[in-house]
Amino acid sequence: MSRRDGLATGFELGTATPRRAAGRPTAVVVGGGAFGGWTALHLQRRGVDVTLVDAWPPGHSRSSSGGETRVLRASYGERGVYTKLVARAVELWRSHDKARGTHLFHPCGVLWMHGDDDAFRRASLANLEACAVEHELFEPREGARRWPQIRWDGVRGALWEPRAGFLLARRACADVAEAFDSEGGRRFLGTARPAIAGGRGHVELADGRRLDADRIVFACGPWLPTIFPELLGDKIRVTRQEVFFFGTPAAESRFEPPAMPVWADRTTERFYYGIPGNEGRGFKVADDTRGPAFDPTTGDREPSHEGLARVRDFLAERFPELASAPLVEARVCQYENSPDGDLLFDRHPEAENLWILGGGSGHGFKLGPALGEHVAAALVGEAPPEPAFALRRLRPTADR
Repeated sequence: MSRRDGLATGFELGTATPRRAAGRPTAVVVGGGAFGGWTALHLQRRGVDVTLVDAWPPGHSRSSSGGETRVLRASYGERGVYTKLVARAVELWRSHDKARGTHLFHPCGVLWMHGDDDAFRRASLANLEACAVEHELFEPREGARRWPQIRWDGVRGALWEPRAGFLLARRACADVAEAFDSEGGRRFLGTARPAIAGGRGHVELADGRRLDADRIVFACGPWLPTIFPELLGDKIRVTRQEVFFFGTPAAESRFEPPAMPVWADRTTERFYYGIPGNEGRGFKVADDTRGPAFDPTTGDREPSHEGLARVRDFLAERFPELASAPLVEARVCQYENSPDGDLLFDRHPEAENLWILGGGSGHGFKLGPALGEHVAAALVGEAPPEPAFALRRLRPTADR
């Protein structure tokens, strides 16, 4: 199969199903973001003949996996399943970088600052210790000594994850796709929708072709509610999220890693977080508060004046030297939120070979390699799916 610009040419003309090597099971993965890309790669490595379909190239601007960077942290409060997944994901991100000669993971550390309510910090500790994740607690005085570029007013304590950091998101999506190509996977651009008949699912492409496979995974992020309207239309909520990047002083290293870590501020009702450096893209600041409903295909991606004003007010309080920093870039992305913030991975209730993967809820990207490994293992029968991600939790009690 020939490839051009990193994209496979797709199925051979006249072929209605993915080509099957002798004795190999087949899979079609629809959606090539953090979840779908890693799932396809792990399935390919398990001997499955995999075809990956996406409407746009990897890391595209409409995707939840696009953008320059994403946080990698292990603190998750009481939700220990994610701390465990992050611990595994760190291993896989590191091994991927080593094998591919990339530098996608930047371990500059993650600093959590909390106010009077330290419930999240306290709940995180047991899981960090159970998963042997290195961490440290300290008071504001010690924090001010380590990071004087931060104003510590209103901070009552801090949690430090020295082995955490940030990931190059857009580049990672492209690199996983290239790894998938190089290991024999087939990938092409195309729009797809599910169809179910006789208890089994198949994929219908916009050009009329039908794709059948032993396993089909729809990992379409914010498009899942429209692809499965009856099942997820009122369960997965897509929200508009704004991200801002500010210029730091020339030749100034205080706001660049390693002097400046990834940070998360839980001292007020609005949860702000940020990533330093971004390989010269600016000092990233984002408000994690869920925004209004958003259409990922047609939604307006011009940031709001109100959002910028709130972030500037926050900068003046927490990073006063950046209060008047120039805005060098801004983006609008989206979260696809499940009602409880947990991921979704389960079999479609009407099709034994069709699976749904999504519900990233603004925190899923970092989990990509570990989640893809888990999904692939479940699909080939090596391990059961994680119960916390089951679809039944989102359905009315009478349907369970």
